Amino acid sequence: MACLLETPIRMSVLSEVTASSRHYVDRLFDPDPQKVLQGVIDMKNAVIGNNKQKANLIVLGAVPRLLYLLQQETSSTELKTECAVVLGSLAMGTENNVKSLLDCHIIPALLQGLLSPDLKFIEACLRCLRTIFTSPVTPEELLYTDATVIPHLMALLSRSRYTQEYICQIFSHCCKGPDHQTILFNHGAVQNIAHLLTSVSYKVRMQALKCFSVLAFENPQVSMTLVNVLVDGELLPQIFVKMLQRDKPIEMQLTSAKCLTYMCRAGAIRTDDNCIVLKTLPCLVRMCSKERLLEERVEGAETLAYLIEPDVELQRIASITDHLIAMLADYFKYPSSVSAITDIKRLDHDLKHAHELRQAAFKLYASLGANDEDIRKKIIDTENMMDRIVTGLSESSVKVRLAAVRCLHSLSRSVQQLRTSFQDHAVWKPLMKVLQNAPDEILVVASSMLCNLLLEFSPSKEPILESGAVELLCGLTQSENPALRVNGIWALMNMAFQAEQKIKADILRSLSTEQLFRLLSDSDLNVLMKTLGLLRNLLSTRPHIDKIMSTHGKQIMQAVTLILEGEHNIEVKEQGHSHVKLQLAAMFCISNLVWNEEEGSQERQDKLRDMGIVDILHKLSQSPDSNLCDKAKTALQQYLA
Repeated sequence: MACLLETPIRMSVLSEVTASSRHYVDRLFDPDPQKVLQGVIDMKNAVIGNNKQKANLIVLGAVPRLLYLLQQETSSTELKTECAVVLGSLAMGTENNVKSLLDCHIIPALLQGLLSPDLKFIEACLRCLRTIFTSPVTPEELLYTDATVIPHLMALLSRSRYTQEYICQIFSHCCKGPDHQTILFNHGAVQNIAHLLTSVSYKVRMQALKCFSVLAFENPQVSMTLVNVLVDGELLPQIFVKMLQRDKPIEMQLTSAKCLTYMCRAGAIRTDDNCIVLKTLPCLVRMCSKERLLEERVEGAETLAYLIEPDVELQRIASITDHLIAMLADYFKYPSSVSAITDIKRLDHDLKHAHELRQAAFKLYASLGANDEDIRKKIIDTENMMDRIVTGLSESSVKVRLAAVRCLHSLSRSVQQLRTSFQDHAVWKPLMKVLQNAPDEILVVASSMLCNLLLEFSPSKEPILESGAVELLCGLTQSENPALRVNGIWALMNMAFQAEQKIKADILRSLSTEQLFRLLSDSDLNVLMKTLGLLRNLLSTRPHIDKIMSTHGKQIMQAVTLILEGEHNIEVKEQGHSHVKLQLAAMFCISNLVWNEEEGSQERQDKLRDMGIVDILHKLSQSPDSNLCDKAKTALQQYLA
């Protein structure tokens, strides 16, 4: 019986709670405008900091009524403003609150409110819009649906420091990707926001700075414009440099460093410019120290990883700045048992986000070790580094797994490490596990790394073969993702290099000649090249040639002839250089097949002659490419000998 009573009890508690809130909503319907206004003001005071009360009022239907009053021409400006304030307060509750507000079409109503001449009302609407647009449940596109909104917001920037702060905050949250950047740029965002960097209000300066970081990210057009913008006679990069000095708030230092980083990566500032080498890079390294808050350390490391990723000189400078490599090792020990965090709330937050630190450290190690052998050695020699990466490969967070695989891939470019540390830690085992069932973004990096582990000098090659890699890689060659097809065939090519006959037969059997042909007519040039590389490695020694040709001879010869005749669908713009590279790769296969000193060469030569190869070789011996011409002549000599 107790079970049956449970529901009514719950219902009565709920009705009590909502009953205490109902009078707030009832007052919104009073015929006396003055009482309605007082009712809205009382509601405002009741909901501040009270999430339960906010939820109750939403359930009781307060939102549609508030929006109605906000849009009524007969409502006083004071009432409209108070309605906007209450709606903003409701939006500051939970994500479900924001969803409820969006369902009631709050955004068009607030945007309409921005056309009012009254500044206080405009500010209240903008404050509410800011709260809604900064919520993760709000689609950014809602800002761009009406083409008149962005130019109107640009015009409102000059009205007050509050309009400046809220509008910049809306822009920085709703600028996601090149399309949004272009819209904002074309409506004069750079010119309208630049002078706000010298505002007396810290909040305005900060939001303007955030706007520039999202506008410049991976955008050469915006970045090239920013370099030449003058504010009070000073160039924008110089203003950013001033904002990342040690005496400025951390948030400002970090965001300025991001602006300069993004401008550098977009090609607007040289990597050897003093503002990068002497200012931006050291500032980002400072952000990685254990004195900084968790989110600052994460952002600092990730931004630094992005800055140095393509430039070996910056990688070298970073690696010797403030013991960075050792400093990053602390990212894995956080929070430690003797952590200095006394604030329990902070500790709880950091425990939930500690995986972000590990992800950031892996990313930065990957960038640091991208090119330089000495740096890679330093990273691997850092305490328990390989164990940490191996652990990272099986973490529950996809982002951490991806960062760990990237880090491992970066370190696997070292011949020395492939022979030592990678073998000592049997890295191939967790890697094969990752490859079994992972999202494409992880598969691309993991399979790329597998290519390195299958090079002939890698001790991991044998155990990888024994663990069913052939089937796995042949499966990748059938992927719709071209990067995965390339990596699958590349790894098979490395596997077949100087391999024993059994492995080569396994590859051909698992791959199938049908798939081989599909790969040889692939639209991706890299897939074609690697498939020819695989063929060349399969046909590398006499016994292997005979064995393979006895089972797959006709198809292989047809495939190679097809390439040499140039009947493959490489786009016209890729003709010429790439075309010659392809033909050269095919020539290597032909030379292996027709070489006179090898047994069975006569039979293969005859078959190829029947397929028109001699005419093709004559044509290629006239090629303007000296390399191709020589190879064709050498092959023709085999027919004359």
